[in-house]
Amino acid sequence: MEVKITIENLNKVYPNGNHALKDVNLEINNGMFGLLGPNGAGKSSLMRILVTLMQPSSGIVKMNGYDLTKDREQIRSMLGYLPQDFRFFSHLKTYEFLDYAARLAGMKNSKERKLAVDKMLEEVGLFEARDRKANNLSGGMKRRLGIAQALINNPKIIIVDEPTTGLDPEERIRFRNLLSTISTQDVIIILSTHIVGDISSSCTDMALLNQGGLAFTGSPDELVVRAEGKVWLIQATEAEYLEINEKYPVISNVPNSEGWEIQVVADSINGYNGHNIAPNLEHAYVYFMESNLNQWTAI
Repeated sequence: MEVKITIENLNKVYPNGNHALKDVNLEINNGMFGLLGPNGAGKSSLMRILVTLMQPSSGIVKMNGYDLTKDREQIRSMLGYLPQDFRFFSHLKTYEFLDYAARLAGMKNSKERKLAVDKMLEEVGLFEARDRKANNLSGGMKRRLGIAQALINNPKIIIVDEPTTGLDPEERIRFRNLLSTISTQDVIIILSTHIVGDISSSCTDMALLNQGGLAFTGSPDELVVRAEGKVWLIQATEAEYLEINEKYPVISNVPNSEGWEIQVVADSINGYNGHNIAPNLEHAYVYFMESNLNQWTAI
């Protein structure tokens, strides 16, 4: 069954006058959807509205036809949520915490609940740690337990906010692979992050928020196309490196026998010894954020 989220003219203005979301229009369908943007772009405000923790100032949000402001109970029954600052009860063991989450999700039958908890612990690789205090798990294991509680009621819409922040590379890859596997089912997974690698490796569609507005929506590949001809590999002397670092957004720099090999994003490099290279999503994102938004197709 196809799942769909429709957002129309969504605004959020806080009492202090901060306009966190500005006329956001967005459609999200089955699969993994990436929400990318710098800190303060409005991502967390949008997430909190979608999971019914915060009221919008104006606009319409519908999930599978249910209206966010009128059908909150029906919408909450479809949701699984992993917030960025997810916490555990320090006195509960791993399986006790997940059992508690299952009860909150409406699973009343104890036998069915136990089977569901054990199955979910297996799926996220935590069955061997089921008797360990949840608060004593490693950072990566805590995030996996967090996604387990979000999935325990088989939700149709799963929202995860900055899920890989603070994880080591191995755990980050493991977590992304877990979400990618889940996304092959008839569900929507919204992955909100400022880490470009989380989007490029797992999402087929994405949106870019900047200062509360929706600046781009489409596939990661479509965003990458916007940076073609704008990414340069430069061989620079020490003196040139200092100049380039002041003039252009530097993506990477590697010392070599001739000085520095530098990747930058720019419309041109004004005579430095360099050539264009194929862009990736990180290049496109940096170019986008450093460029005048009027050069891009605003949605």
